[in-house]
Amino acid sequence: MNNIIARTINLEKTYSPGEHNEVKALKGVTTQFSSGEFVAIIGPSGSGKSTFMHLLGALDLPTSGDVEIAGKSLTKLKDNDRADLRAKELGFIFQGYNLLSTLTALENVVLAGDYAGLPAKASLERAKELLKEVGLAERFDHTPAELSGGEQQRVAIARSLMNDGRLILADEPTGELDTKNSEAIVELLRDLVKRKQKTIVMVTHNEALTRFCDRVIKVVDGRLA
Repeated sequence: MNNIIARTINLEKTYSPGEHNEVKALKGVTTQFSSGEFVAIIGPSGSGKSTFMHLLGALDLPTSGDVEIAGKSLTKLKDNDRADLRAKELGFIFQGYNLLSTLTALENVVLAGDYAGLPAKASLERAKELLKEVGLAERFDHTPAELSGGEQQRVAIARSLMNDGRLILADEPTGELDTKNSEAIVELLRDLVKRKQKTIVMVTHNEALTRFCDRVIKVVDGRLA
C-alpha cells in the first residue's frame, strides 16, 4: 500500500464560535491521501471545500481535530515550524495563477526556489527543467501578459514543483480556462502524479474533470458525503 502523505482526523472548523453568527464550516472530517494519488474535491458553494483546503495546506488551524502532513501534527507545531513545513512539503496551484506580472515565466518559477531555500544556481537550473517538463521550453522569457491562460497555469504548476514537496493542493486550477485547456491541465497534473509520485488534491466545480482522478471526495454541509 502507498505511503500516507496527509490525513485529517475528526477535523472541525467553526468560525465565530459562541457568537450569533457562528458558522460550522467543517464537521468531523476524517480522510487520508496516499503517495501517487490524484484526488478531486467537489461540492456546492459554501460546503466547506475551501476551508478544508486551507486546513490541509497549513494556512489555518482547526477548531478541533488535527491535520497530519508527512507524519507531523499541524496543531502541535509552532507557527514558524508550520511555515517551514509548507515551504518544504507543500505546493500550491491557484485559479488565478498568482504570477508576478513584472517577472518572466522563468523568474516566477525561480522565485519559488528562492523561497524554498535553494541555492541560486540550482534554483535556476531546476526552474528551466520544470518549465520544459510542462511544455514551456520556448516561453522562459515571456511575462504573464504574453502567455495564454493555459500557459500561465503551466508556469504555476512548474512553480508548485520547485520545492519537490510531496503534496500539491490545486484550488480550482481550471476555473478560468476553456474545456480544451482545462483537460490539458488536468492531464498534466495526472501525469505528474504518476511520474513523480506526487499527491495532488484538487478542488473543482467541473465534475467532468473528475474522470482523470483516482478518487473523488464530495463535501456537503461540512461533511464528507
